[in-house]
Amino acid sequence: MIRRAVVVPHPPLLVPGLSPGPDPELATLREACVSAAGRLGPVWTAIGADAQDQVIGPDAAGSFRGYGVDEQVALSAGGTPRVLPLPALIAGWLREQAGAESVETRLVARGTTAAECARLGSELTGDLLILGDGSNRHGPRSPGSEDERAPAFDDAVAKALAKADTQALLDIDPGLADELGAGGRVPWQVLAGTGGNWHGELLYSAAPFGVMYHVAVWEFE
Repeated sequence: MIRRAVVVPHPPLLVPGLSPGPDPELATLREACVSAAGRLGPVWTAIGADAQDQVIGPDAAGSFRGYGVDEQVALSAGGTPRVLPLPALIAGWLREQAGAESVETRLVARGTTAAECARLGSELTGDLLILGDGSNRHGPRSPGSEDERAPAFDDAVAKALAKADTQALLDIDPGLADELGAGGRVPWQVLAGTGGNWHGELLYSAAPFGVMYHVAVWEFE
């Protein structure tokens, strides 16, 4: 049975060794993510999005070498090194920061429909770590170039996460999410598919570098 779910972004900048230097906004984001992850139990299931479906077991380990720093992380103690996608790397890093025992990472294809996401969510059990960024088109210096629709889109996501509004998350338009560079759409809709009565708490929602990052904790009532 699912008891808790935590929603976090997964930028490489969360890892101190990969950040350009001290930044108060980045420190606040990192603190929110680690604090949220710390409210999960010892064993997690992480949900992220990638080019295709895959499951990465807790016996894996990896490195942020591809992002500029050879910092090692593991999904459990003594994991076997392999090349891991970013969501799995961040899941491993957060596991270590929170002192959790293990995390299995399930990646869902980015083009998965809302209905299929909901079906996948209905099959999940255990504590969940939901990994995904909001729109990357906030402001003139954003990596995806500014889009005037981004603020309203992420404001709606933030409200849905704060209220644990599963229907609002399932109603996210996949086409609009893609246009706005919101990589969290699929993981959020998988979470929404878990159903039930949730209590939501939004810990962080801001776009300090032109990409919106949401951090939330859901607890099953």
